[in-house]
Amino acid sequence: MTEILQPWKIGVIVDSFRVGVREGLIKAREVGADGVQIYAVSGEMDPANLSSSARKEYKSYIESLGLQISALVGDLGGHGFQDKTVNAEKIEKSKRILDLAVELGTNVVTTHIGIVPDDRNSEIYESLHNACDELSRYATSMNAYFAIETGPETSAHLKSFLDGLSSNGLSVNFDPANMVMVTGDDPAQGVHNLKDYIVHTHAKDGIRLREVDPRQIYGFLGYEGLDHDKIAEDAESGDAFREVPLGQGGVNWELYLKALRDIGYNGYLTIEREVGTNPEADIAAAVQFLKARNW
Repeated sequence: MTEILQPWKIGVIVDSFRVGVREGLIKAREVGADGVQIYAVSGEMDPANLSSSARKEYKSYIESLGLQISALVGDLGGHGFQDKTVNAEKIEKSKRILDLAVELGTNVVTTHIGIVPDDRNSEIYESLHNACDELSRYATSMNAYFAIETGPETSAHLKSFLDGLSSNGLSVNFDPANMVMVTGDDPAQGVHNLKDYIVHTHAKDGIRLREVDPRQIYGFLGYEGLDHDKIAEDAESGDAFREVPLGQGGVNWELYLKALRDIGYNGYLTIEREVGTNPEADIAAAVQFLKARNW
């Protein structure tokens, strides 16, 4: 019997509207999204700032808008989990963000863990492995996932790292634009490589203008070549890569979405728009772009 494929749900990162959480939720509904992803690292959505009653109120409010939460963003910045001297604090914070996610009705927290080194015997690789294995076990105990965003390394290298963990509680938030812009990896092939781990996706597009060292974009412990101002410039109009509206970049959406169908992915396509002078218009157009290709 052939499985009946359901249309993907379309999400929006609330923070992409740049108007605050509550107004962003309303705008997400207005552009026709099914769900939302929310940053939960600092400010009003920091788990430390949300009482039990406030969490219930937020969950109820989001549901009253006819929305679901596709995931929370739990990216703690810095070098991810490369630095073992700060990992205990970051691991604890990540766990609290996952607790919040479950209370709000989602079982996915997306994050960046830092670039995975090629050398499996390096101290940084060991630091990443140990931190991620602990987070993986914690997520699995809650039937949930920490989802690593693609981009800093090739899909094959990321799969090799994930295969070495004790559970799939560490999975993947697949961002095709990051692959196109930074590593030059093929998103469709990446989907097949990571098919056992994809639990959430970002819908974003971009152009790669020249080869760039991923360490210049994402940082690396001990690497001094990081220029955050240059990174922001590149995303908007730089000479290394450029984020653009959906359908205007290097992501082959026909092949990419077909690959997601081929592996049976039925989760969210969550729109992320980090640049541009009119994000609301870009996001609204992205919703329509995806709906036209959602079969």
